[in-house]
Amino acid sequence: MELLHLGLTDSKSIVKASNLGIENFPLTEELEKRLNIRTKIRNDAKCCAMAEKKYGSLKDYSDCIFLCIGTGIGGAAFLDGKLLEPKGFAGFEFGHMVIEKDGVPCSCGKRGCFERYASISAVKKKVTTILGERGDVSGQYLRENLLIIDNPDVQNEVENWLKYLKIGIGNLIDIFEPQAICLGGSFSHYEGNPILDRLINKLGESDTTFTISKRPDIVLAKYKNDTGMIGAVIE
Repeated sequence: MELLHLGLTDSKSIVKASNLGIENFPLTEELEKRLNIRTKIRNDAKCCAMAEKKYGSLKDYSDCIFLCIGTGIGGAAFLDGKLLEPKGFAGFEFGHMVIEKDGVPCSCGKRGCFERYASISAVKKKVTTILGERGDVSGQYLRENLLIIDNPDVQNEVENWLKYLKIGIGNLIDIFEPQAICLGGSFSHYEGNPILDRLINKLGESDTTFTISKRPDIVLAKYKNDTGMIGAVIE
């Protein structure tokens, strides 16, 4: 059985889940004692990536990236059709790539991390604060209204959000030169949304990347929020 968890893991333990305040927790040992079944941990974004590569939007690409944009930002990379996996931990913590020197503190202990500026939760938090909402705005409300809210501060945050997505994705394009980038997590629900069109247009701007090769295709996760569950059972 494979389990999903957010954060840094090895095959037996949650090494560090910054968003949950958990470190060095022997999850497989505890579950096996209670369930009497073999258990293995795999990072949630990696599970999503495997599902999209085998069955979904990345199945026709050899060199590609899966980028999970939601509460945080995670991901995975494939080269020549194979998932790149370090021998230590899960690796490819794209969300903790620094894109703003001396930026806002991140739960990981660094400052200026990609996910603190470009995750769905980051823009939701800022919009909620600007609008003076007592509770968090819903993801559906954000998708349907973000570009039409008649508030210049909100529109400025939208522009900043897209700018930071452009910076982070542009960095990944220069490092990996992928044929395609699949956007998953909550962002996978932005199909047909003008925000996706604006992001793709920004990624096509001349100052996005160094590489002169063909720009990658930008696709959305086929299986949306089910991607991780599908990937969790792939060996």
